[in-house]
Amino acid sequence: MILSSAHAQTPQSSTPAIAALPAASGGAKPASQATQATKIPGDADAKLLPPAPAPHLAETTVEPEPTPYPAADLAPTQVREAFMTAARTHRRVLLVFGANWCPDCRILAGIFSLPDVALWLEKNFVVVPVNVERLQTNLDLASRYGVKITAIPTVLVLTPQGRLLNPDTAESLGNARRMSPQAVVDLIAEWAQH
Repeated sequence: MILSSAHAQTPQSSTPAIAALPAASGGAKPASQATQATKIPGDADAKLLPPAPAPHLAETTVEPEPTPYPAADLAPTQVREAFMTAARTHRRVLLVFGANWCPDCRILAGIFSLPDVALWLEKNFVVVPVNVERLQTNLDLASRYGVKITAIPTVLVLTPQGRLLNPDTAESLGNARRMSPQAVVDLIAEWAQH
């Protein structure tokens, strides 16, 4: 897990706010209520495809991806497009906040590139790697959902309407180097069930 340092607490990116990006719905909720799905008439969450079970993986280790995160300035547009695609295809959004210098982020990307995992992710999620550079860029994209990034990777699972499905566990993959690929996909599958 890569923790932020005092040096990394420099001002956030000057990326403008994105009006089309869904914000967290319903305001702040107690942790016990935050993960409960509330279905209301017309709520598009009801149209989400049920998540497929996590694949059973033979791999016990992976190679880290060398540069899984695109340029940081692409993130706002990619995130906005991911929510539009998720709404159209009835999938969840998986925002993976990290950086190319982060070993756990690169291992997580290696797990995501395993063939069975890649197919499972494609079926269930619209995945966006969000480059936070040295923990000073694109942090506003997570704060929209009540998440303050203090370590990377931080992974948010959201409905197309912006409801955060893993509010208390977004940093749980911060030790991806010490987790098996199966443990990683099982955790994401659990988040998608909420």
